[in-house]
Amino acid sequence: MKQNGFWGLLFNALFLTFILAPLVVVLLVAFTDKGFISMPFDGASLRWFRTILDNGDIVSAFWLSVRLAFAAATIGVALAVPAALAIARYRFAGRAALMSFFLSPMMIPAVVLGIAFLRFLSLLNLSGSFWALVATHVIIVLPYALRLALSSAAGLDCDAERATLSCGASRFTASCCR
Repeated sequence: MKQNGFWGLLFNALFLTFILAPLVVVLLVAFTDKGFISMPFDGASLRWFRTILDNGDIVSAFWLSVRLAFAAATIGVALAVPAALAIARYRFAGRAALMSFFLSPMMIPAVVLGIAFLRFLSLLNLSGSFWALVATHVIIVLPYALRLALSSAAGLDCDAERATLSCGASRFTASCCR
């Protein structure tokens, strides 16, 4: 394996500095006791964290996001795993079209997809509905969960499932515990 030379290391160091510098600035500003960036750093404070926690709208939005993420991830995985097992195990007409349909949200930029969902839900007067948000997030999460499940299901050995069935396990147990 070829080692990076001086110029390669310099480029990597500059690139990492460019990428991480804004994060370092945000972290420094988060712990300042003033309302603006000041150098030198006079003293540390948790003022901004207390301000966020005192704002009920931000806290409730955070918990809404947590519930939304949990619901979307759970439903997305619950739909993706059986779909991945069916696509990986069986050969059927329309298999490639079905896989393309499930993976198609990955092809659309996230901003475009988000604006399209917002417009669609606004037309249906569902823009503030929790379950409409869950449905749109499931559409976004499902392709990623499906790709992960497909990569795992593609390497599974069908002989292990047959062996569990011959030992008396139910079809559900055999397919879940491979």
